[in-house]
Amino acid sequence: MKIPIGEYCIRSFEHRDRDSLVKYANNKEVSKNLRDRFPSPYKVSDAEEWLMFACNQNPEFSFAIANNKELIGGIGIVPQEDINRYSVEIGYWMGEPFWGKGIISAALKEMTTYTFKKFRYNRIFASVFEGNKPSEKVLQKAGYKKEATLRKSVYKKGKFLDQYIYSILREECLIIK
Repeated sequence: MKIPIGEYCIRSFEHRDRDSLVKYANNKEVSKNLRDRFPSPYKVSDAEEWLMFACNQNPEFSFAIANNKELIGGIGIVPQEDINRYSVEIGYWMGEPFWGKGIISAALKEMTTYTFKKFRYNRIFASVFEGNKPSEKVLQKAGYKKEATLRKSVYKKGKFLDQYIYSILREECLIIK
């Protein structure tokens, strides 16, 4: 899969992404706003394990964000189960040198449209930790609405934080209508 976003693209992960994955993911400024399952420090072995998983997904749910030289971030969806089976969680990260350039905003819009077109999900949601204003702005620019505050539900780096839930419904995604 490959979706162009200006001079960047969303594409399938490739085993050759290992070194750039480590280069951009091994950054405390990146990992501080992600779940603890995102390794910090991010080692070569972590990249190899992730790529083994991501390159063998069927269907494919996890994608690289890249320029014409290398991976610079990631974006993906996590299908929910049981009564929530028509909902999917979306997550993303970007290498720090690429922050503030509108890349992740464009990638989120494209991934949202792709998800609604390719799958039968009715709702896409994202979680944002308290203090991560840039991610809140990215979601708002993509049409996501804040629907909940989970008070002090996240324990990260020795303290409790609020978690904000943003979502968009299939019917709100004008691009697919």
